[in-house]
Order: sequence, then C-alpha cells, then structure tokens
Amino acid sequence: MPRLYDYLDSGNGYKIRLLFALLEQPYTWKELDILAGETRTPAFLALNPNGRIPTLELDDGTCLAESNAILWYLAEGSPFVPQDRLARAQVLQWMFFEQYSHEPYVATPRFIVRHLPKDSPRRAELPDRMARGMAALAVMERHLSTRTFFVGERYSIADIALYAYTHVAPEAGFDLAPYPHILAWMGRVSAHPKHIPITCRPPE
Repeated sequence: MPRLYDYLDSGNGYKIRLLFALLEQPYTWKELDILAGETRTPAFLALNPNGRIPTLELDDGTCLAESNAILWYLAEGSPFVPQDRLARAQVLQWMFFEQYSHEPYVATPRFIVRHLPKDSPRRAELPDRMARGMAALAVMERHLSTRTFFVGERYSIADIALYAYTHVAPEAGFDLAPYPHILAWMGRVSAHPKHIPITCRPPE
C-alpha cells in the first residue's frame, strides 16, 4: 500500500489526499511537521533529498516527489486524465501554470499569513505576491467564463491542482468575490460525491 508523507495544512498534500479519495484508493498517511523541521531529518532526506512534502512512497520503496507528478502518476488510466493527446497536454499546461504562476503567489502568501509571526520580514513580500496572485486568478476567471472545468468539460487533475490553493486563498487575504466563474467552478469541484475537505485527516 502506498504511503503519503504530508502535512495536513498543505495544499500540495491536499491535492494527493483529494485524488486518493476520488479514486477510492487506500493508502497510509504520515504527517510531518514542516515547521518543526521534520522534513529535514536524515531519515526523510533519504526518501526525498529535496526535503519536501508531499512525498509518495510506493510499495517497492520507490519514492515520488512533487505534487503534480504524483497526481499524474496516480491518475494515469483513470477518468481524471484524458486519453486525447491534446487534452492531456492541456492538463499539463494548467498544472505547469499552477506551479509557476499560481502557487508562488496564492499559496505562499497563505503560508506567510498563517504560519509566520506578524513581525516576520517575509511579510514585506505580500503586496507583490498578492498582486501576482490576483493576475493568476484573472487568467483562471477568463478561462472559466466559457467552461465548466479547465480541460475538456470534465473534472481532471488540472482542476485538482488549481482547486487546492484557490479554495483557501481567502485565508491569505484574497477576496474571491470579483471572480464569480472561479466561485462557480469551486462549487462544482466540491460537489463531487467523493470530495473531501483539506481538513480531513486520513488514517495513519
């Protein structure tokens, strides 16, 4: 059975937990406190030299890192990855967008606000990061203005990747009210009968 090394508050980890729930695939879960340095121990660095979660340990001991790579691995052959060549590339397009243009400017402000002290010098980053985050949200809003989901009018791992941090963006101070199409899309994602919230703690 695969084992997921994770941190409950992590949106990147939530992507994997959500997909596991949608696939109804069993796994074991090990939470590591990233704030206490538990991903920097020799034992964990032997699994993932980059020292980050999520990391998925497969049955044969192979470890796979990077949340979107894990999504692709787990979803391959399922309804959450299209079979059409162009659609598959479009899923990857949005997953790359999430990591390059969205996550640094939506997820990172949330981390700063939720986990760093009010006198942290990193709070000086917030205005620029949030401006870039709103630019990413605007790209998503335009795309969703004529679509139900990001690719091919069906729920895919592109949606999972983008939903993870978008739905908790208000925790960083983002106002999602100006993005009605994003709000409607998030409602469609969360309406899936196998949906779980980010706060749902898996069995260890």
